[in-house]
Amino acid sequence: MSQDIFARLKQDHEDHRALLSKLAETSGDSEERRELFEQFTLDVKSHASAEEQALYSTMLRKPETTDETRHSVAEHHELEELLNDIAATDMSSSAWMTKFKQLDHDYRHHINEEEEDHFPDFAKLLTKEDEDHMRQVFDKRKEVEKADAEITPEKKEDAKE
Repeated sequence: MSQDIFARLKQDHEDHRALLSKLAETSGDSEERRELFEQFTLDVKSHASAEEQALYSTMLRKPETTDETRHSVAEHHELEELLNDIAATDMSSSAWMTKFKQLDHDYRHHINEEEEDHFPDFAKLLTKEDEDHMRQVFDKRKEVEKADAEITPEKKEDAKE
């Protein structure tokens, strides 16, 4: 039997946690750091876009979950800004690891909040058919989004080196 949307999203979250842990063990401007950061960035960006299209577009229309949904979407945008800022930072500088640690903290907070708070609230309002359909939409959209995703080096306005 196929996974529902929540199991599918949690699977990605587990993959992202593993990538964050591997990235934290890298040092300097190494090929390993570059490859892991690219893999993490492209997957997180495509995951967030597909999640917004498959799940959050529906949850925004439900009064009970509008605030939670807006909160999560806002966090997606903050995380993307942080990823872009890190991409614009010299990987061999101490600033890179400082920014990465902030990303690691913020991203883990975000996915824990989704899994522990938002997903259970959303599940109460959806049928099994809804959840299965959303998973199918997510998988299709993620494939398209991943093909279009890119590393976008862009310094945050308030970022300090």
